Amino acid sequence: MTAETIILIVGFTFGFYMAWNIGANDVANSMASAVGAKAITIRQAVFIAGILNIVGATFIGSHVTNTIRKGIISTEVMSDPHLALAGALAALLASALWVSFATWRSLPVSTTHSIVGAMIGFGIMAGGFGMVNWGKLGAVVLSWVISPVLSMIIAFVMFKIIVRLIISREDPFQRAMRYSPYFISSAIFVVVLSFLFKTPLGKKLSLSTPLALVIALVLAIILGFIGRALLKKFIPEKDRSGAEGIFRKIQIGTSCYVALAQGANDVANAIGPLAVIYFLVKTGTVGAEVPVPIFLLLFGGIGIALGIGMAGNRVMTTIGTKITTLTNTRGFAVDFSAATTVLIASKLGLPVSTTHAAVGGVMGVGLARGLEAVNFRIIFQIMVYWVLTVPAAAITSMVIFKIIRMVYH
Repeated sequence: MTAETIILIVGFTFGFYMAWNIGANDVANSMASAVGAKAITIRQAVFIAGILNIVGATFIGSHVTNTIRKGIISTEVMSDPHLALAGALAALLASALWVSFATWRSLPVSTTHSIVGAMIGFGIMAGGFGMVNWGKLGAVVLSWVISPVLSMIIAFVMFKIIVRLIISREDPFQRAMRYSPYFISSAIFVVVLSFLFKTPLGKKLSLSTPLALVIALVLAIILGFIGRALLKKFIPEKDRSGAEGIFRKIQIGTSCYVALAQGANDVANAIGPLAVIYFLVKTGTVGAEVPVPIFLLLFGGIGIALGIGMAGNRVMTTIGTKITTLTNTRGFAVDFSAATTVLIASKLGLPVSTTHAAVGGVMGVGLARGLEAVNFRIIFQIMVYWVLTVPAAAITSMVIFKIIRMVYH
């Protein structure tokens, strides 16, 4: 067996392991609130998220990847193919190991920040501290505050609106039905804009902001009223006693969107470094951007889906049930706030993590019911792991890089 074949096998193994971990940890971003609110079962969540992640990764995921994720280290370190190969392998394994450890602890972390930390470790080992773009790292640190706080505020306000307009009034079912087009339209407006601005497919279409806003608004209004008509037809009698039955249907839709977008966006965390390894072995060089064959995207999507199926319930349970008690109305507020936060932050060029936004949203609906409704012990544990993600992945990457260089030589 040639050295190139061995490197490719190792690269695909590490890439699959990272994709598996993305599924195991990040599935909570899309499905935890729906499971916590009992809109769907864990088994249904695993099945739906698995299918949508494969579709999102394969058909909406980017067919081009940057060799340096998030511009965190200088492109100079990629000029030496031997260094680049060892670095990509080290970054993949180091980030995967950290996410795997966090999943074992049932705590949500950002897989994007994990790969960023691992790339920093590789950059320092390959060219010293000057290779790291510390300004970009500062932006990552800033996201630990921006994402959860913004999402928390949006979820708090949205749930208070639902309480004021619907839950606190007489006959909440009829009130929910009357206002359902507005809630459905607001969710669809954010979803359409997110697809047009946030996914690789949307960036490829490159619509202007005014045109994207018009398209999103028109679709949101039309689908909002279609949605109410469908709710009237398909809500069973047993769910007509309150507002929760209506929001259960809406929430399943928002959760499905997050799962689809997750596959499209997060597959790059596993397949980006793998594509670099693949092209380094095949061509001996690598540019600033690397084409990603569709079979690699499918490979990553399957890895994510298997991670969801085999271990996704751990982190899902933490976000869905251990922070605060969720209902369908609260779950809708969580999904809406997370999607809106990611959209706003991305449009403003701010770093953002869907994981952090999802946790912030759950905190927001909990705080809407008072401080005693939130389990701050779990929140503290989660935040400790967020802060540890970059340094832990960086140090692990440094050690693995050193080992690979010793073996490689």
